Amino acid sequence: MEKDLIEYVAKSLVDDPSAVSVNEVEGDKATVLELRVAQADIGKVIGKYGRIAKALRTVLSATSGKTGKRYTLEILD
Repeated sequence: MEKDLIEYVAKSLVDDPSAVSVNEVEGDKATVLELRVAQADIGKVIGKYGRIAKALRTVLSATSGKTGKRYTLEILD
């Protein structure tokens, strides 16, 4: 569910939605969501001063409170 949410929001932000991919990596204490976008769209996902990235992480932490699992978001080049 969280993976789909991040993918949906990222596709809404970028110019090239076909280049958006989210990979879920299970860890011992947390699950890492790796977000990849086109090189030209990386700024749109991060935002000015990292505001959009912070908002994505806030939404992710709010949704993970329901399930009790911890999620982290990494935006990869």
